[in-house]
Amino acid sequence: MTQSRKEGSPEPLKPPPKASPSASILLISPSNEILLLRRVKKSSSFASAHVFPGGHIDPEDGPLPPQDDVRLHEDNTAYRMGAVRECFEESGILLAKSRENQSMLLQLTEEERHQGRHAVHKKKLRFEDWVHSHGGFSDIESLHPFTRWLTPANISKRFSTQMYLYFLPLAHPGLPHMLHIPTSDGGTEHTEAEFLPAVEWLSKAQADNIILFPPQFFLLSLVADFLNPHTPDGAETLSTDVLQSQRDALLEFVKTSDPPWGEICISPSPLKREGKELIMGLDEPGLELEGTSRRGDAERVIWVQFKGKEGTSGLKVGWRRDVEPEGLNDEENKEYQETRRKERESGDRDEDLERALRGRKENL
Repeated sequence: MTQSRKEGSPEPLKPPPKASPSASILLISPSNEILLLRRVKKSSSFASAHVFPGGHIDPEDGPLPPQDDVRLHEDNTAYRMGAVRECFEESGILLAKSRENQSMLLQLTEEERHQGRHAVHKKKLRFEDWVHSHGGFSDIESLHPFTRWLTPANISKRFSTQMYLYFLPLAHPGLPHMLHIPTSDGGTEHTEAEFLPAVEWLSKAQADNIILFPPQFFLLSLVADFLNPHTPDGAETLSTDVLQSQRDALLEFVKTSDPPWGEICISPSPLKREGKELIMGLDEPGLELEGTSRRGDAERVIWVQFKGKEGTSGLKVGWRRDVEPEGLNDEENKEYQETRRKERESGDRDEDLERALRGRKENL
């Protein structure tokens, strides 16, 4: 028998929206630049913003654990297949290897890629079947997990997004030039596709020339510390040895941090405000992972200011120790963290956080 709610009693809490599985790739060029795509103005998510190639996981990408299973938020084959497929659909760059020579990316003509891209996007062909028909297989083994982002529970449109690094092969004498020039998808989801050094993307965002959201800005900030486009001797181009050493250093950072960046899951939460700026904590893994061993980044925070239809401004990454209350003992710090938790669970929506994580069209 259903109990009726007493008059004057609070409305029962609604369960949070389910987080939709998705994946994105930080695609790194032979010259260690990063690919970003500019989304169309009418996009339902991150409208007009610059984003990494990626998107929703489709059933064809492979099986996923059920929604109430914490393993849904772990790297697996379906996320990797979805990341490679979405990268091809959105940029035209095919991350697949040749079965005849598995040390090389699959080489196709521009027309073959164009026809395949159109057919896969329209669901006329399964992506992996199309790749196989051309003598290749998706290069999912070369993807390096690089954080997961789980939208907070009080946001109406939620994602569980697995991020990856992928390094396109460095150029060597006698080795075919394997980089396909990125192109937009004709305006279906994106209008621009371009490789630039991470530091240049960050500068463009800080000058308000492009829109970046906190996840993209944060990851670009981490990568920029290693993939430096400038040479110590002032040469115009970096040598292959220098490019490889940059990649090695980045991968060492990703894999040897505690915890490794491939295991970190970040669910941004408001930490405090400074004027119009919102400081977001990155330490929490998200509602679905509470009580597990998964962690976010407890050392860093990100500043962001929202400007309505003009997007974000004032993005920067800093150290959490510089913004947390000073002089708290263990008991006081525990009470402070508990207060923050209760504030987040109070049911009040933070409009700025909505804008940061949903990318709603009306806010850009």
